[in-house]
Order: sequence, then C-alpha cells, then structure tokens
Amino acid sequence: MKKVFAEAYKAQEKEILDIVENFDSHGSEIGDQDRNTIKIFPFHGEVLNVKAFKIPNIFNQIAYKFLRKSKAQRSFEYANRLIELGVGTPKPIAYLEQATPFLFKRSFYISEHLDCDLTYRELTKQFDYPDYDTILRAFTRFTYSLHEKGIHFLDHSPGNTLIRKEGDQYGFYLVDLNRMNFGTLDFETRIKNFSRLTIHKSMVEVMSDEYAKVSGYEYEKVFNLMWKETSDFQDRFQRKKELKKKYKFWKKN
Repeated sequence: MKKVFAEAYKAQEKEILDIVENFDSHGSEIGDQDRNTIKIFPFHGEVLNVKAFKIPNIFNQIAYKFLRKSKAQRSFEYANRLIELGVGTPKPIAYLEQATPFLFKRSFYISEHLDCDLTYRELTKQFDYPDYDTILRAFTRFTYSLHEKGIHFLDHSPGNTLIRKEGDQYGFYLVDLNRMNFGTLDFETRIKNFSRLTIHKSMVEVMSDEYAKVSGYEYEKVFNLMWKETSDFQDRFQRKKELKKKYKFWKKN
C-alpha cells in the first residue's frame, strides 16, 4: 500500500492505517454515497474525514497504476496547494492507495472533518435564509478570488463549498478537490465556472452583479454569458438524464 502523510500526522501513522484497514466495518457514513464512500472517525480530540474512492473500471485501473495520479493523491496535493494560496479547505492529513503489481484498486483521502453552517446548495433552496444576499455576494467574491489566484475548480457545484459564519464574516472552504487546473483564467472560463451552481435566474443576476463590481467587467456582459452557460449546462444535464431513463427502460425490457 502506498501511503503519504502530512508531517504533523506521521507519528499517528499506525493508528490512521488501522482506521483505513477497518474502514468498511467502522465509522459513520456522511453525505452522498452514490459514487464514493465518506465516513468520519473520532481521533485524539478531532474528527477525521475519510473518503474511499471506488475501484475504477479496468481501463482506469491501468491508467492510475502507470500513467495518472489517483484522485486521492490529487486531492491531497491540491489541498496543500490551496492552503499555500490562502484558500480555505479542510486540513489534508494523508492519502493511501491499494494496488496489485499491474492494476490500481482502491484509494483513500483523509482530511480533518470541518463542521459548517451551510453549503451553497442551501442557498438554491432556502431563499429566506438569514443574510441570504450577503452570503451569495460573499461567495461570488470568493469565486473571484479563486480566479485571481489562477485556480480553476472544475467541480464548482452546490455541495462542494462549505460555508461557516465566522464573527461578522463568512468563511468558504472547498471540498471534493480532485479536479482542478491552475493558471491564468480568461473571461469565458471564469464565467463558465458558475454554470453548475444554480438553475435560478435571480441568483445568476446577483452573482453577475457582484462579479461585475469586483472584476470591472460590464454587468450585461457577465450576466449574458453566465445565464447562457447556466442554461446550456442545464440542457445538457436534462438530456443526459433522459438518456439514462431510456437506457434503464431498455435494459428492463
């Protein structure tokens, strides 16, 4: 098993390895378990968040073994890079990989478990949430700061930003980190980065207004592109959903 630990946790390596080895029978599941499994474990006065990535298909088992970094390794490395850039994310602790001589199998990413007050998803459903406009505008400024730092968070979707009330301000913390690019972002890439967040035009209007204010771009230019990219994403999402339904119906019959 390949294992890489943050310096501060190397003394607890054996205990953390025991948690991973007993992952399937211990711990408390949290979140969406459709693709991967996330569990939390009490650990010396703190809580560990352990994400077990499912075994990939045979082609990716070969790719991850010989050609590509695993999702767990990318999560660990990107978390460290985000922290270096001053961006909030749960503290990275370790990643572990299981493999045979020729095939990649299961991998685990371990971080601190960070309690939050809400995620962006709540903003898409609870329009009367306290400080709603303030939070949405602060989230938009946070996204702008990512872009200014050259961070293109490819999974910028409703459940992947944790939001915490911190005094009179709000803190934002990225999770599900395995898909990111780093470098200069052009206007189209920046605005397209908002496309997966909401179906609500009113939210797009607010985010466009705030992004225009902090970036210096014209509001109409920002809104027109953000709403187009949002609509296009929803169209693709619905088509894909319909295809899945048809495929399931075809399999049953």
